[in-house]
Amino acid sequence: MATKGPLQGRMRQGRTGAHSCVGLDAARSKTGGVPEMSQTIAFIGLGNMGGGMAVNLLKNGFAVRAFDLSEEALAKAAEAGAVRCASAAEAVAGADAVVTMLPAGKHVEGVYTGDVFDAAKADALFLDCSTIDVATARRVEEAAAKKGFEMVDAPVSGGIAAANGGTLTFMVGGTDQAFGRAKPILSAMGKAVIHAGGAGNGQAAKICNNMLLGATMVATCETFAMAKKLGLDPQTFYDISSVSSGQSWSMTSYCPVPGVGPQSPSDNGYQGGFAVGLMLKDLKLASEAAASVGASVPMGNAAESLYQLLANRGEAARDFSLMIEMLEGK
Repeated sequence: MATKGPLQGRMRQGRTGAHSCVGLDAARSKTGGVPEMSQTIAFIGLGNMGGGMAVNLLKNGFAVRAFDLSEEALAKAAEAGAVRCASAAEAVAGADAVVTMLPAGKHVEGVYTGDVFDAAKADALFLDCSTIDVATARRVEEAAAKKGFEMVDAPVSGGIAAANGGTLTFMVGGTDQAFGRAKPILSAMGKAVIHAGGAGNGQAAKICNNMLLGATMVATCETFAMAKKLGLDPQTFYDISSVSSGQSWSMTSYCPVPGVGPQSPSDNGYQGGFAVGLMLKDLKLASEAAASVGASVPMGNAAESLYQLLANRGEAARDFSLMIEMLEGK
């Protein structure tokens, strides 16, 4: 699960009064801010997820050059020790690796073809951690390979708390060699780094996982709603189902009923967590991917329709477990 931040539009856009990050790198090495031999990572996209990920790279000894269109996001990264850059191209110049965390496939393709490919040094490694469509991921990785670069698609699962805590799960697509180079960088930001296969397979794994999550959350919500109408106490139903065949992550780790199970967004008015709008985005990506290969996904399609209804009610920013309120008729 992933929450994207404010980076949108043209990544090469600069800022009045912005300093050269190349100059700042040199100044910082003189003051001992970063060991000279540490890898330098260009991090493009410092939103809710990317900001925390960049900080964890810094904590693990990497030097980070940061770029985002949001002044606030850049300021936070600088406070944590990153070097601010005035453009994506400037951040990439001379970096050992480039990590991107962007809202959609069009942004990813635009950044790499418009800025990164031309600015990167010959042996730079590219890691796209955005959640985008499989076709775009494969197209960008093919373009990178034609230019002699190694690249992986490495979308994440875990949400904002995991991004801040360095406990994300990365699903990685790319060659064995590219995965081997990417793993130490990804491990600095996560607890699990899993090679899913060739180019685009990280994205495939992510959207399949989130389609399953979206559908199981709907099922969890409707069963709690039905149990309540049948006269079952929610806690009693949880105590039974959580140790029975109906158990799922949506129930035992992310229960949609306030006051039942471990702490979750339902205990905070369905704020935080994984937004309805982001779940809907992932389900749409899954639906598109399924159609492209002729896969039958009736449960995934049904879940997409239900989350669309929830978003249409103006709830796109709240947590996706809010589904239970709609099913209860609230």
